[in-house]
Parts: sequence; C-alpha cells; structure tokens
Amino acid sequence: MGTGPTEKSQTMISDSVNSQQAPEPVGLYPHARKVGNLLFLSGVGPRKRGTRDIPGVVLDSKGAIQSYDIAAQCHSVFENVRKIVEDAGSSWDQIVDVTAFLTNMADDFQVYNKIYAEYFAENRPCRTTVEVNCLPTPIAIELKCIATI
Repeated sequence: MGTGPTEKSQTMISDSVNSQQAPEPVGLYPHARKVGNLLFLSGVGPRKRGTRDIPGVVLDSKGAIQSYDIAAQCHSVFENVRKIVEDAGSSWDQIVDVTAFLTNMADDFQVYNKIYAEYFAENRPCRTTVEVNCLPTPIAIELKCIATI
C-alpha cells in the first residue's frame, strides 16, 4: 500500500543537530534531534571538545578514576548542554525537562542539587535524578534534556 495523506501528516520530520562547541559524541548518535518544536538531547557529559580530558577527574595509569570533583563536572555539563541547545536554535530558558544520571547519589547529590539551583534559578524544568552504576566514560554525571524551539 502507498502512503496516503493521513499517514504522511502523522509522520514527524526530525533533524539531527551536532554542535561545533560541545564535546564529540562517544558513539553513533547526534547531540540532539529536532522533532516539531521539540529538541531532544542525547546524554551530555562534562568532557571538553577536542579532548578526552574530563574537568575535575584524575585517572590512574589504567584509566580508572582516582578522584573527581563533582562541582567541576556539573559546571562543565551545564555549559555543554547550553552550547547544544543554543547551537540548535533554542536557549537555556526553553529547557523543559532534565534527567540527571549520577554515579554516586549519596556523595554527589547535595553538590549537584546546589549547582543545579544556580543554573535553573529562573527556569524550572521538570527533573528526574537517577543513580546509575556507571556511565560510558569515567564521568560522575550525565544529563538528558528536552527543550522547546
């Protein structure tokens, strides 16, 4: 069967977004996808573009985490999210939903929550915070966000 007018009208067109400012994805995925007036970000970590260095992280010779500074990672993650939403044609105040993944809720949540409150003092998106066993790179935080355009 062909695609009728009703079927076409229900199909959402989406566009991939890749920021030239945010760190390169660590896999085969875009920084974000635009669908209608929504922007869906892939998981965003604290790395800096063009490097494998992670702000606030000290690794041993085998690549295992020796120590980390959750505050430095939080600031870096929020700035990476900002770069992606702005490069996609949205803005920080248009973020409507945040899912945060922390690898150590007991030790890191209080610092994360304080820094989050600074960045989202004006805009208060919905939020979910989840503890995970690990993340794909040696980081302690990753954010997944939805914004309007």
